[in-house]
Amino acid sequence: MRQLSLNGQWDMKDTKDFNWKKATVPGSVFAELMKQGKMKDPFYRDDEKHVLEWASKDFEYKRTFMLEKSFNQYPNIFLQCKGIDTIASIYINGSLIQKTDNMHRTYEIYIKPHVKVGENEIHIILKSPLQYIEKKQSESYLWGAEDSIEGFPHIRKAHYMFGWDWGPKIPDSGIWKNINLIAKKKSFIHDVYIRQQHEEHQVTLISEWAISDVHQKMALEVKVTSPDGQIWKEVKELSALNGDTSITIQKPQLWYPNGYGKQPLYKVELKLYEGDEPLDEKIYQIGIRKISLIQEPDQWGESFKFEVNGISIFAMGANYIPEDNFVGRISKERTERLIQSCVNANFNMIRVWGGGFYPDDDFYELCDRYGLMVWQDFMFACAVYEWTDSFEESVIAEITDQVKRIRHHACLSLWCGNNEMEEAWSSWDFPKTAKLRADYLKQFEIIMPDLLKKLDPDTAYWLSSPSSGGGFEKPNDENSGDVHYWSVWHGQKPFTEYRKFYFRFCSEFGFQSFPSLKTVQSFTNPTDRNIFSQVMENHQKNGQANGKILYYLSENYLYPKDFNSLLYTSQILQAEAIKYAVEHWRRHRGRCMGSIYWQLNDCWPVASWSSIDYYGRWKALHYYAKTFYAPLLLSLCEDEDFVDIHLTNDHTYSHHNLQIKWYVKDHHSNLIRNGEFHTNITPLTAEKLSRIEVQEELKEYGKENIYVECELYNENAQLLQVKTCLFTKAKHFNFISPHIKHAIYENDDQYSIELSSRAFAKNVELDFADCDAIFSDNYFDLSADRKRLITIKKEELSKPLSLKEVETNLKIFSLFDISQ
Repeated sequence: MRQLSLNGQWDMKDTKDFNWKKATVPGSVFAELMKQGKMKDPFYRDDEKHVLEWASKDFEYKRTFMLEKSFNQYPNIFLQCKGIDTIASIYINGSLIQKTDNMHRTYEIYIKPHVKVGENEIHIILKSPLQYIEKKQSESYLWGAEDSIEGFPHIRKAHYMFGWDWGPKIPDSGIWKNINLIAKKKSFIHDVYIRQQHEEHQVTLISEWAISDVHQKMALEVKVTSPDGQIWKEVKELSALNGDTSITIQKPQLWYPNGYGKQPLYKVELKLYEGDEPLDEKIYQIGIRKISLIQEPDQWGESFKFEVNGISIFAMGANYIPEDNFVGRISKERTERLIQSCVNANFNMIRVWGGGFYPDDDFYELCDRYGLMVWQDFMFACAVYEWTDSFEESVIAEITDQVKRIRHHACLSLWCGNNEMEEAWSSWDFPKTAKLRADYLKQFEIIMPDLLKKLDPDTAYWLSSPSSGGGFEKPNDENSGDVHYWSVWHGQKPFTEYRKFYFRFCSEFGFQSFPSLKTVQSFTNPTDRNIFSQVMENHQKNGQANGKILYYLSENYLYPKDFNSLLYTSQILQAEAIKYAVEHWRRHRGRCMGSIYWQLNDCWPVASWSSIDYYGRWKALHYYAKTFYAPLLLSLCEDEDFVDIHLTNDHTYSHHNLQIKWYVKDHHSNLIRNGEFHTNITPLTAEKLSRIEVQEELKEYGKENIYVECELYNENAQLLQVKTCLFTKAKHFNFISPHIKHAIYENDDQYSIELSSRAFAKNVELDFADCDAIFSDNYFDLSADRKRLITIKKEELSKPLSLKEVETNLKIFSLFDISQ
């Protein structure tokens, strides 16, 4: 096989314009328009309002390419378009060779009759997605999410581009992925599916393959190379177009999710030969593991949990959305930083939400390498689809393309039909017809599961999220399947409401916050920095959300003194809300087996449910996640006059001789009473260890003047976690000025910050004025009777800082400061 890349410089213009401008492929129309100065940056202030004028236009790309005689002599020449966005006509040397209508497909088009030796021209015309859906919607109304441009379900294009309740309306278009010419001989490897048959102490890798053409003296070699270089090889002489080859590996190195083991990867190579001449090859990196979705009757209903190599995994993570509205800005390096942030916060799973697009290979390779299980939605979300012949053909091709591309990855744990559509049909208010309801059942409960049984029978298929198993039967049931829970936030219920529910697996729940001041400064002028300004409201896509943040703030905290204090307090609110939920569900490990909060990341700078903002800055929630997703978790569950101490162990081994120390303190951090005990905990369990009664202290000191602090030490007397709890809302607690002091030390690869205070300080925030950093901990509580050491790796600073610059730029803030 030979490949000729058509990436690079093309010419682009509006079809009604006469002047061609240079453009980069892969890329997008809007990115080029911004480079040319024709379109304002829609991320800045409220300049998003100018986008739809450009989205109503048609655009075209063209370039020439040279074809050598040796390339043209191949019997098969294909144009491979890995991503055309979306309604396009493709011409080569003036001949129409393909019309496209699906952003999520890979198009491989036979073009041998249309190319010649020497210079050739490729010309692609992209029709306006906005005009396309407007016309379709006028012909046949289809409901879709209210925050989006009406009519988006008519087009197989990433839905979020039409707007969402966290994203702007930027329906871009373009050649967004690699585009190549592929030359193949008559015989090539058409398809490969690597299956795993697990038995005790061994695994058999079964490579199922399909060859385009087979004739005499052809053979297929399958070679497997272990992470440490051991090689297994099988050669099969071919007599049929389809077949399989098996290789058995004794005592394989197993792949595990983050926190449960290592992530060794095996290399699998398939090479097609005619005699001694190589014709084609395919190379895969796989992890040897067995992932199962376990749904079994139990005392509470029916389980919903993932098992990896026989170990019951409590899924911990967040929902992933596209990283940018301009897809050309997404890079492997940027994605890797995001995945590393997930691993650093103890994630073991990430859910790819169904309203975006299927991530690039880099994403899955990184999840393989870092140990993040992937819950993979198909790209259908919050909409109604009409099941026509052409739609069926397009969807089946899309699913076939994507399943074959992704199915070999170790991280892949689940295929899910859609996001929130079964629930929508069951309980949401939108125009419904019997025909469209039947279309839903046909698509997601008949055709798609049948297709998955053929394409990837070894990976579980789940009909919708949330669901209890389909058929519109209680899709958000507490006792079976997965749940999306939004009474806290959308329903404005208090955080304590989470503790009333023991979901089997919560795959969506969330709470909003504003991004940091540095992020807000990137899209505002100083006069915009009021949360109800037009610009700030444009960067808040969930209706009445700013008011909801203020409502919850008024319930829990004093009113902030200024804009920056308000941003900070919103992040504390968000972090506390999600902590309430996760710690509660982890205290009930076994009944609940998954916590995937909404959402991990942003596609632009915005107020949203994310724990990491558009620029990769960790919000308070992500620092909290590092603790509440810790494999060994200490958690406190307070009531009016007592505190229960819980320990959750998601390690696969026991912990012995752990020490718990607890203290009842006043607001100066003076000790009132204390105690300690030792405990053991077995693997994969959660236990309530002790109860601290504080009736007498509450009577004597008042609930606004005392708090409980609890410390967890390992068997080597190393401090692992510190937790505190109040007996009143933070707004009523009698905080006094902590006068936090610090000292900074430097060594070769990191800075260390030693902190101390004169009184109890809650939610201590560390930041730099003009630099970003990931701290070893942040937004933590600090008692006056002890010091706290925080480290920063130099490699995790956004720019190099000297010791003096660290000292000069460090900012320290706490909850006391929001109103002082």
